[in-house]
Amino acid sequence: MNLVDINTLFPTEEKCRALLVRLRWPEGPQCLRCKAPAVELETDKQLFYCKECDYQFSVTSGTVFNDSHLALTKWFLTTHLLCEAKKGMSACQIQRTVGMSYKTAWYLCHRIRHAMTRTEKPMLDGTVELDATYVGGWNKGKGRVARMDNKEVVLGIRKRNGDLRFFHARDAKSGTLAKFIRENVSEDVDVIMTDDASANPVAIKKAGHKNHKTIKHSSGVYVMGDVHTNTVESAFSLLKRGIMGTWHRISAKHLAAYLEEMEFRFNRRKRSDLFVDTLHHMVTAPVLTFEKLTA
Repeated sequence: MNLVDINTLFPTEEKCRALLVRLRWPEGPQCLRCKAPAVELETDKQLFYCKECDYQFSVTSGTVFNDSHLALTKWFLTTHLLCEAKKGMSACQIQRTVGMSYKTAWYLCHRIRHAMTRTEKPMLDGTVELDATYVGGWNKGKGRVARMDNKEVVLGIRKRNGDLRFFHARDAKSGTLAKFIRENVSEDVDVIMTDDASANPVAIKKAGHKNHKTIKHSSGVYVMGDVHTNTVESAFSLLKRGIMGTWHRISAKHLAAYLEEMEFRFNRRKRSDLFVDTLHHMVTAPVLTFEKLTA
């Protein structure tokens, strides 16, 4: 589905709401409180009513759309732009392209990212690559250790020909790595590929895995047969292009949200229903208030 299709199929609020109703309640509208069948009222706001508990609600109640005064047509356009842009799209670009204030665009993008985090993530198996990278600016004019103070650690775990996981980690020590391995890598994984960082073999042992192969980057070796970490490093490259070329500046506070967006889009990059799938997550994800986002 492209941008022309969005404008053609969903030109009005009514068309947008009709799609959200089908996505949220495929078997018919249900009360948000008691889950009983609800009926649609003949109102301009397209409200639903539950006789069991005498409750009125709309399809956007209790979702990331909650209490938004922005037209759903602009929500749909922004969602399409965000999920189809390979390297993401900045709030400034959304502000100019769709037409809204910067504050609205920034909050809107974060609500869509919030919905992208509410996904089921199966354990990774097969051949899995593990690596860490650093994002952020340098402290100029200082030694190498001091210059790294501004850096944030991003851990990447990727199954070859499969899914990707990005995490904002506090460090790249063995204990931290072992935690993420246990939570994301299946016990029956075939092999875990890493570079020769000293923390990697200790972390894999702590996580309870034995099948481990190492490529010696410190010796200038990057591929040896099927032993390499190029698969996860290509995902790191895409992430950094997004940071430098699209977002330009990301705070450590919100880094995890941007990682979730990049991961969500990357894992679904070949899906023809990416836009509809994103909307489905948006009508099932909980509310994200501005106060909570900026706390």
